[in-house]
Amino acid sequence: MSTQARRPAVPPHPAGRPEEHRAAAAGPGAPPPRPALPPKPAAPPAAARPDEQPPVEDRAAPPKTRRTFPAFPAPRATPPRAPVPPQPPTPDPGPPETPRPTPRPRGRWSTGAVDLTPRPGAGAPFAAAPRGPERDEATTRLRPVPRSPRRRAAAVCLVLGLGLVAGGATGTWLTGGDSAGAAADSFTAGAALWHDTPVDRLFPPTVKGRKAGPGGADRTWTRIAVAPDSGCAKALDPLLASVLEPVGCARLLRATYTDATRSEVVTVGLLFTRAGEQAMTDLRTRFRAEKLDRRRDLMPRPYAAKDTLAEGFGDPQRASWSVAVLADLPAVVYAVSGFADGREVTEPQPAAAATADGATTAPAQAGLGHTALAHTDRAAARLRGLAHRATEEP
Repeated sequence: MSTQARRPAVPPHPAGRPEEHRAAAAGPGAPPPRPALPPKPAAPPAAARPDEQPPVEDRAAPPKTRRTFPAFPAPRATPPRAPVPPQPPTPDPGPPETPRPTPRPRGRWSTGAVDLTPRPGAGAPFAAAPRGPERDEATTRLRPVPRSPRRRAAAVCLVLGLGLVAGGATGTWLTGGDSAGAAADSFTAGAALWHDTPVDRLFPPTVKGRKAGPGGADRTWTRIAVAPDSGCAKALDPLLASVLEPVGCARLLRATYTDATRSEVVTVGLLFTRAGEQAMTDLRTRFRAEKLDRRRDLMPRPYAAKDTLAEGFGDPQRASWSVAVLADLPAVVYAVSGFADGREVTEPQPAAAATADGATTAPAQAGLGHTALAHTDRAAARLRGLAHRATEEP
């Protein structure tokens, strides 16, 4: 049994009205209970308008219908298949008859359609050949594709070109070579230029040098003096004369020019030799191998003409120079430049060094190296043109 005391049971409410029960429960001396309010009378129902709808709760809800789906039809019973009767064996027809091959038309090109008729023993054509490793090699007769006119013309030109080259080579071999003969004639004609050519052709009154100055500037020089033709004994330094002794000195021609600003002078020399082609080639090879054109002790001398702007142009005034030995002509061309005011130059510089990038010497800054190199190149080209023209004249 439980040790806790049980609660007393609540007596049931006595029968009667609720007011009596509340008064009895309150005890004596309590105020009397308030009388209960009478219930409100129910309002008469209003007449419904014709356009009004009855309340939602008064509306008759349509009966709900349950959606049903048709049942799947029962599978049809498949009748059993009748057994396939065995096929009788196909009789062997024997080897097929070999068709007669179509004769191939004569000529290079075929004008008929493509012949797919198999040859004897070649198997079936491509359309009827079985797929797989058992396929026989099929043979077809295809018409060759003719070449286009362009390809045909190119082939003809190639054949003609090869024939012309071969013919030219054969003719050169038989005649000794026209180029070699022309070069020999030009070399011979160059030896006579000093006495057969007018002075204005050897030394033009005006020389234009397009992009011949520093930075590609255009230059123009005017001739101010021409020296009479002479030998090389007094016109060259003894050391330079000894270097040129193997080729000899036939004649020396000189002329002096000044630029448009009259701030510089340059002497151009044409030394005609007595040597042949081999001697000139050997001298040119020596100059290039030993760099003799850059040695100060082999610097050419200028021509200082009296009563001209170049009157004070002597050996101490030489600033830059350039020497070119021609192997295709018996000639040596040179040019030596200096300042027109007669100033002395203690550090002369060859044209190859004075025209190099980054040169800061006085001849390089004044453009005297460009002047010497421009006159040497133009004088050599002028001699070659005169010699070539002399060979063409009758």
